Amino acid sequence: MKVTGFTFIRNALIYDYPIVEAIRSIMPICDDFVVAVGNSDDSTLELISQINPEKIRIIETVWDDSLREGGRVLALETDKAYNAIADDSDWAFYIQGDEVVHEKYLEPIKNAMLKWKDHPEVDGLLFDYLHFYGSYDYVGSSGKWYPHEIRVVRKTSSIYSYRDAQGFRKADNQKLHVKPADACMYHYGWVKDPSAMQRKQENFHKLWHPDNWLEKNVVKADEFDYSGIDALKIFKGTHPLVMLERINKKNWKFDYDISFSNLSLKDRFKSILRKYTGIEIGYKNYIKI
Repeated sequence: MKVTGFTFIRNALIYDYPIVEAIRSIMPICDDFVVAVGNSDDSTLELISQINPEKIRIIETVWDDSLREGGRVLALETDKAYNAIADDSDWAFYIQGDEVVHEKYLEPIKNAMLKWKDHPEVDGLLFDYLHFYGSYDYVGSSGKWYPHEIRVVRKTSSIYSYRDAQGFRKADNQKLHVKPADACMYHYGWVKDPSAMQRKQENFHKLWHPDNWLEKNVVKADEFDYSGIDALKIFKGTHPLVMLERINKKNWKFDYDISFSNLSLKDRFKSILRKYTGIEIGYKNYIKI
């Protein structure tokens, strides 16, 4: 079985992405790795080139900054990396620049790949998600966070990145048929120094919206205001080992009263239903089989 990891990145240092940790977290079960490094205003290319030159193949790309709707450019950059994977790879393991896999899940993921490798009806593997917010001590607990997404797919010509690169589809806009990976993805996209998060927000919304929308909806500030969140809970587990150095260096403080909740009635109902029945209501970009 051959497994190729793949991802894309741009301006990792400016916006403080844990891309090195992301790549290293899944490297042990990848035979090789493709990274699409976009035209950056910092030393992202040098950063990626130093991780593991023997395993990583870099393709340099230029982002189409004129694409200002729905985050489409993110999917296009994902596709550039995916399409550069050799055809003899059985699985393509996708990870974004702010996602990390805990080492305790590597064996279950590999076992799932082996189990379903010779079952062509399985297009990919589905991961559970933990979305950290504000600091490394809290995770989102409302229905606004996606609970699952596809991160391992077969290497075929029919699969492509969907919408803003959150997930994947195949020919004729079909949802992928998936099996559980028995693993969780740790999403750290909302855990940054407040100043770095503010810079990211001001820039990142340009991938979705025109300038007039930004002027009305994105507050100009020195630091991001983390208080505008509906519901959080305390994270009681352990973080991936590759994240420990980064976590130990954090230099900001975020406290949240977990008894406070600003959930809508709809989200309250969805949370109760999921907690007591396991039933999830909402958008699903996949079909479990």
